Amino acid sequence: MARLIVKSPYIKGGGKGGYARYIATRDGVELLPSGYMEYMAERPRSHGLFGDDDRVDLGKAIQEVNEYPGNIWTHIISLKREDAERLGYDHAPQWRNLLRAHRNDIAKVMHIPPQDFRWYAAFHDEGDHPHVHMMAWSVKPGQAYLSKDGIQQIRSVLTNDIFQQEMLHTYEQKSVSRDELMRESRRTMKELAWQMKNGICDCPEMEPLIQTLVAQLSEVTGKKKYGYLPKAVKETVDKIIDELEKLPVVDQCYQTWWELQCEIMDYYSEHERKRPKLSEQKEFRSIKNAVIQEAENIRLGVVTFEDGQMEDEQEDEELTSTPQNLWRQVMAYREAKAALYDDDSSWIEKENAVHTLELLWDEGLTVVAHQLGKCWRDGLGVIPDDEQAERWFRLSAEAGNGYSQYALGKLLQGQQRTTEAVEWYNRASTQGNQYADYWLGKLYLTGKGMPKDVAEAVRHLTASAEAGNQYAQYTLGKLYLVGQNIPQDREQALHWLTQSASQGNEYAQFFLDRWDTMGQPSVMLSATRLLHRVAQTFREAPLPRDATTMRPQIDRKRMEKLREKKLAMGHRPDDHGSQDFSMGGMSM
Repeated sequence: MARLIVKSPYIKGGGKGGYARYIATRDGVELLPSGYMEYMAERPRSHGLFGDDDRVDLGKAIQEVNEYPGNIWTHIISLKREDAERLGYDHAPQWRNLLRAHRNDIAKVMHIPPQDFRWYAAFHDEGDHPHVHMMAWSVKPGQAYLSKDGIQQIRSVLTNDIFQQEMLHTYEQKSVSRDELMRESRRTMKELAWQMKNGICDCPEMEPLIQTLVAQLSEVTGKKKYGYLPKAVKETVDKIIDELEKLPVVDQCYQTWWELQCEIMDYYSEHERKRPKLSEQKEFRSIKNAVIQEAENIRLGVVTFEDGQMEDEQEDEELTSTPQNLWRQVMAYREAKAALYDDDSSWIEKENAVHTLELLWDEGLTVVAHQLGKCWRDGLGVIPDDEQAERWFRLSAEAGNGYSQYALGKLLQGQQRTTEAVEWYNRASTQGNQYADYWLGKLYLTGKGMPKDVAEAVRHLTASAEAGNQYAQYTLGKLYLVGQNIPQDREQALHWLTQSASQGNEYAQFFLDRWDTMGQPSVMLSATRLLHRVAQTFREAPLPRDATTMRPQIDRKRMEKLREKKLAMGHRPDDHGSQDFSMGGMSM
């Protein structure tokens, strides 16, 4: 990786100005051509010193350094030979133009007003690292100072200029790489979901750490956020994340993200970067609070529902016995539905299908109302509109359609209209809708938006479970197993978990596989929930910015200076007219 090396020691002024003479006349110094030829012919000795002025008097420069009582910084700025030749920085004029262009940037970093900044430099074309020596100081002794961060800023601003073309090309490549990374991340997250679905996310090493964290949090008062916790509690959180990082799929995601970061950041670093622990990576700090929240939920006994894979979309009953005078309407209804769910249908065809359904409603075919509700809810042939979806679902629900009653309840629940949602869930429940009973069980069990009622929750969950709902069966099994909201009953727990597992419920099977070595269920599931949260974090992980965001605008005057500088470096007059990037504005 190409890099710019910057070192910035300092010397005391005074003496005999030996350092200025040394960098100006030592072996390997390049004498400046062109405008310096006449000057050099007039001088008794030639030298390679340059600065703000076109002509530098070596004797006066030596005297200036000799008489200065303060500190003088002696920046050494170098490139590898192959980089210098490739980028055009193997001759003095390029370095002179670079340092002149950024003398104010360097002055600012050294805390020197531009009018007080003094500097001289010389280019040495030596060995594997062509470089410049630059002497810099303030006319006011004691005014200047330079920190390690300041040296990094000098490196950054010069790097942006020297490598700008290559970096922009790299950023363009990175935009493609980032797209591929995001695709790979999605594939990885699907693999994560598959692993969780099949109970592979079992991490027994994490369970005692989670239990320790739960106990520690019970002793903590105040905010339970990572930044507010005692050191010992933070260490436990970090250990849990370290265990997560050991999981191969997490390690793979993190390594892919890290390699992309390094490709960009290595332009600014002289040393190879070592991947920090995931627990130390600031871009993923949200994982820390996710771990804390998980442990706190366990401590508080928060009920969880592992039903992310539940598919509860239901179709209204097909019209199998149709009077002859309605046959045309029924056929039109079926054709419209087919067009709405055909991936090959155009938007116009879907719009026409919605129009057909509306005409059928006007003709008195009331069964179409449920489908129109789904069209407006899901954006089938129309722009999604919850108000229109509610209107059609309500028309169908009030006509007694149990599917619409459930669909209307879910729509209202999504709008935090819980009381209304419960009313429609109850009406669907009386028609034997297992999903309505399941949601009523969840709402009564958690008490979100309504009074908590465990007995009523168990009644609805049992009704749903007996109707064959595997998620209600799993939830009942876990409730009887934990014995927190209802009396513990391992026989009932085993019954319902077995029923659920027989339908393919992976979480129910997870407990059955560990029945004889059963730990605390909520702790056993913590690895799966945290891994799911890590998957979400990686999907939202910040990536290096693309070329457009890394490319600040510059004003017309700076553009003119840039063009002049390009011409001085040998570029054609017409090969830089559309540039819109800044030389010093891309520090990271």
